[in-house]
Parts: sequence; structure tokens; C-alpha cells
Amino acid sequence: MMKKIFVLAVVALAGIWGKAQSSLEPAVNQRDMPMSETIPERSGTSRNPATGKQTQKAAEPLPTAFGSVSLGMSVDAVREALKKDTRFGFRGNRDVSLLAGDNRVLIETDAARYSSSPFLDRCWFQFYEDKLYIMTITMNQDKLDHYSVFSQLCEKYGNPTTLNPEKSEWVGDNVIVDLERPLSIKYTDRATFEKLQSASLVDKTAAEKNRDAFLQGL
Repeated sequence: MMKKIFVLAVVALAGIWGKAQSSLEPAVNQRDMPMSETIPERSGTSRNPATGKQTQKAAEPLPTAFGSVSLGMSVDAVREALKKDTRFGFRGNRDVSLLAGDNRVLIETDAARYSSSPFLDRCWFQFYEDKLYIMTITMNQDKLDHYSVFSQLCEKYGNPTTLNPEKSEWVGDNVIVDLERPLSIKYTDRATFEKLQSASLVDKTAAEKNRDAFLQGL
């Protein structure tokens, strides 16, 4: 009789334990769900059915073009490309201006008013020595949101090199791509940018030397 009672007790405890485990499973899944929703999976991501591990394809090279406009193009070439691509709302020479400094040109278009695209707002194309070295594309926040654009860039090009509340930055050998808040994407020719940055540092140092020389002569 005692043996029978012991066996029944073991069976009852096993049943209670099984119910407790099953009741815990939904809670674990709900806890994990928000994490999976906030981390975008990259294009080409898949799971090995045998191991359950996630595998990824290599990230694509960072782009140097937006539509038909590419970094390194001349002012005239960009003009012609903008005329053909009505998304930018280019109006000709009225959108072209000279910047302070040698060999600097800026093309600014108002895509929100004059273009055929509902997704673009304003666009800027900056030139140095007749070559496009920065283009900034501002997007319509009524049609697109920051997280969607960020997720797409991560899927194609991998995680950003640097990330802060103001911008996400992907740095390649030849190009720097920035996604800036509230919603604009900037493509920069890295070699030209670093050349201009170095020149500005040299000019600053020379100015500081002249200032020191002046102060010493007082």
C-alpha cells in the first residue's frame, strides 16, 4: 500500500512540473519579442535548420551614387543628370551658386516643390575643383521614417561604423555615408573631404603662428 501511494505521489508531482514548464514558455517568448523587433536583420540572413545558428552574406560595398548622380562627376555632368531625373526638381542655372573659396560650386534643388517624387525634400550637391564631393538628400518625413531608412542601410551595408543620437555613419575606403537626423542621407568623397580637412588645419595653424608672432611683438 505504501509503495502504491509513493508511486501516485511521484506521478502527481511530474504532472505539476510539466504544467509549470508549459506555463513559463509564453512568458519567455514575450520577453524575447521586443528585442527581436528592435534589431533589423540584414539582407541574406538565414538560419541553419540543423544548428539554428544565423548566417549572413557579405555586406554590399557602400554606394557612391544616388540615382543617376555619382560622386566625382563634373558640374556640367551633374546638371545634365539632374535635368533628366525629374525626382530632384532641378530648374537649371537658378539652382547653381558659387561658394566662398576657390573652385567651389553648390547646386541646391527644392524637390518638395518642383519634383515628381513624393519622397524627396531638398537636395544639395557640393563641388570642389569641378568634381562632386558631397551630396545631401533630405527625405520627406511624411512618407518615410528614420528607422525604415536606417534598417534598409543596415541590411545592405552592415552595421554603421559609428552611431550617436545625431547620425549613423558608414565609412568605406572611398566614401562616407551618413544618415543624419531628422531624415537626410549624405554621401561624401572621402579623399577630397580629408584633403580639405587637412588644408583647413594647416591654415588654422598658420593663423595661430601669425597671432603668436604678433603678440610677442607687443
